[in-house]
Amino acid sequence: MPTPQSPRPPMLAFDQAREHLLSMATAPARIEQVPLLKALGQVLAAPVISPMDVPAFANSAMDGYAVCPIDASQSPWQLTVTQRITAGSTGNSLEPGQAARIFTGAPVPPGTFAVLPQEDVSAEQDQITVSKAVGKNLWVRDRGEDIAHGTNIIAAGKRLKPADLALAASVGVTHVDAFEPLKVAILLTGDELVEPGTPLKPGQIYNSNRYWLQALLTQIGCDVIDPGIVRDTAEQTRAALRQASEQADLIITCGGVSVGEEDHVRAAVESMGRIDLWQIAMKPGKPLAYGQANGADFIGLPGNPVSAFVTFVLMGLPFLQIRMGLTPTPLAARDMVADFAWPKPDRRREFIRVRQHQRPDGQWVLKCWPNQGSGVMSSVAWADGFVDIAPGTVIEPGQTVPYLALSDLLGLVG
Repeated sequence: MPTPQSPRPPMLAFDQAREHLLSMATAPARIEQVPLLKALGQVLAAPVISPMDVPAFANSAMDGYAVCPIDASQSPWQLTVTQRITAGSTGNSLEPGQAARIFTGAPVPPGTFAVLPQEDVSAEQDQITVSKAVGKNLWVRDRGEDIAHGTNIIAAGKRLKPADLALAASVGVTHVDAFEPLKVAILLTGDELVEPGTPLKPGQIYNSNRYWLQALLTQIGCDVIDPGIVRDTAEQTRAALRQASEQADLIITCGGVSVGEEDHVRAAVESMGRIDLWQIAMKPGKPLAYGQANGADFIGLPGNPVSAFVTFVLMGLPFLQIRMGLTPTPLAARDMVADFAWPKPDRRREFIRVRQHQRPDGQWVLKCWPNQGSGVMSSVAWADGFVDIAPGTVIEPGQTVPYLALSDLLGLVG
């Protein structure tokens, strides 16, 4: 006998559902100290404050000469070179009429008026001549010019990039306080699923959702738990959810949240917790669910690959951002010109796969993938964004449309 399920609620509008979903995302609480070389991609829980000035001392910005003229208002200057200062060494004070051969990054000695590039100086043995006017502190990097002691150099809530690690290292920081990576379990459900490399039997399909979902979660810095395909039985579904809830902060499923007799995920989640959100007025991706199972967050994506991808990018990814300690990126559409017609509008909000294309006249327009079916993953691999179509909207070629770039949506994770 099929498991009875709660009545189907009315579909929520996309914006209402997205706002409601993000309101239920909680910021992470577990913090760890991470060595810099292990911190790439992690999210800062506390700002990095510089314990020093950078540069820590005034230094030369050029290979040349540190000079101390007798009278800076008179030219030319005749100076005697009394010392040679390389990076990593220090020099003696300059007296009026003296100069020091100096190299980039070396500390300027006390008494330095300016540093002159070697090509601006006439040198003969230990004497140099300076013929043109020179401004005070020319080519001198002052102490603290880049970073002052006590400056917040990397804000909390940032996902660390290679340049951030270099910046932290430049002020002597060895460890950072970061949120522990979010543990995400992915459950791919369906008797029809098999892994690539296995010959397909009648009615079977390859488990493509595993590959984009696991790759994307790993790319954004999550710890992914993947126990394998979950078969379409109530018992296996409950067992897989129970095990995932004991290991993960968040469970993401693909499939099993619709209304069919073999869709066991929603009922299993409700038996272990609750479903707070289900059935979104969007296309593709209507059967999106959110709830909790044994205390773990739960997001149920549709089983069709395109529906799953679109709903994850537009709804699930910003939820994960909050759970990781990041600020979710708003859906900021750009106005672009459609080079296609969309004559049959839907009552739901639609997100169709498009790609930018430059015409011979130089104008950039949007091309539309001809088959917008929810199982056509080639449309996602080809596309560089979505056109956001309001319910009941018809599009004519040449019309301005709102374009959501995938580079913005997926590059937003920090």
